[in-house]
Amino acid sequence: MDFDLPADLVAYLAELDAFIEAEIKPLEQADDNIRFFDHRREWARTDFENGGLPRREWEELLAEARRRADRAGHYRFAMPREYGGKDGSNLWMAVIREHLAAKGLGLHNDLQNEHSIVGNNPFILMFRDFGTRAQQEEFIQGMLKGERRITFGLTEPNHGSDATHMETRAVPETRDGVAGYRIDGEKMWTTGMHVATHCALFARTSGSDGDASGITCFLVPADAPGVRVEEYLWTFNMPTDHPRVSFTNVWVPEGAIFGPLGGGLALAQHFVHENRIRQAASSLGAASYCIEEAVKYARARKPFGRALAENQAIQFPLVELATQCEMLRLLIRKTAWEMDRMSKPEVEKKLSDKVSMCNYWANRLVCEAADRAMQVHGGIGYSRHKPFEHIYRHHRRYRITEGSEEIQMRKVAAWLFGYLGPKREQFRAELRQAAE
Repeated sequence: MDFDLPADLVAYLAELDAFIEAEIKPLEQADDNIRFFDHRREWARTDFENGGLPRREWEELLAEARRRADRAGHYRFAMPREYGGKDGSNLWMAVIREHLAAKGLGLHNDLQNEHSIVGNNPFILMFRDFGTRAQQEEFIQGMLKGERRITFGLTEPNHGSDATHMETRAVPETRDGVAGYRIDGEKMWTTGMHVATHCALFARTSGSDGDASGITCFLVPADAPGVRVEEYLWTFNMPTDHPRVSFTNVWVPEGAIFGPLGGGLALAQHFVHENRIRQAASSLGAASYCIEEAVKYARARKPFGRALAENQAIQFPLVELATQCEMLRLLIRKTAWEMDRMSKPEVEKKLSDKVSMCNYWANRLVCEAADRAMQVHGGIGYSRHKPFEHIYRHHRRYRITEGSEEIQMRKVAAWLFGYLGPKREQFRAELRQAAE
């Protein structure tokens, strides 16, 4: 059993560090761009007079960083080689995302916008696996060139985790001799709608509320008649690009169907395990950063003539957090390694509980680590002159999105008690034997 990271992965981390120092840090310092990361960050990023949307200058800076990373061969690392990527594995991506987040706030990796010099674009693989040839040609290259941007329309005002009860409906309707669908409904948290060209919109086309089948995904142009942004929902961590969007008498042709008719939830679940393990790794990295910064401050700060670090009230909470980080790191890397040895269907059947363990615990841990770092730093830790409040406000979101921690704990419980997963047949067999 070998726990050493592969030598080529260690070398790649060094390559990323060199790229950050040569290309990204100078860009971060130029033209007062540091305002997006220092104590002015929330105000610099947010256009408060325009619905709280991200400022144009902020989004342009992120785009330039991605362009530089793409030219250097890093941005598409996780994508298939056929799209200019390097077929980055789950293990490598987990290590990379932790490594980048552990550096703290910076242009190299800002997850408030899901931004990183090593990108994570699930739609590329969704189009590869579910799109028609025409959709693949339009959207895959369009996304890579920045000409197509897609938002996700699944959650509704009255329905979040209970997506099978969605109220949005799509019914067949022919217009001007062209067969298609009329869509009516409303969606929440359609992130990125202000710059999107299309919304991957989920609507019920058959079946009853609660049925997993009968939900279809449609590629709806963002500027289609009847599509309206009703409001941008201001959040704990600003700026906001998360609107409530209404769809009223919106018509699309049959060619807008993305994936199987009635099988749209397969798209929503397609990339969930990869997203969750990478998110867990990023939260772990941010937690490690908070702990290390707290330790450094505790050693340097000397109230009453003695270092804070000498006090067990300071030591013990950080010891517990550091211990959790070490254990979580092993679970994340082991789970990512196992994911690389399985197909997607196998991961769903054999490993889904472990992915959920990694994700919900990492997201909780980073919030605790940021809170503890604030406490150790005292008043300055609570201020925006330190990054901990920003880290807390951002990562607190992940305890709700991408599957709330309650939903993920429910998944783990189903595996643990044999309602789902590998134990299911074992428990059924035991019940049969007991009945005999």
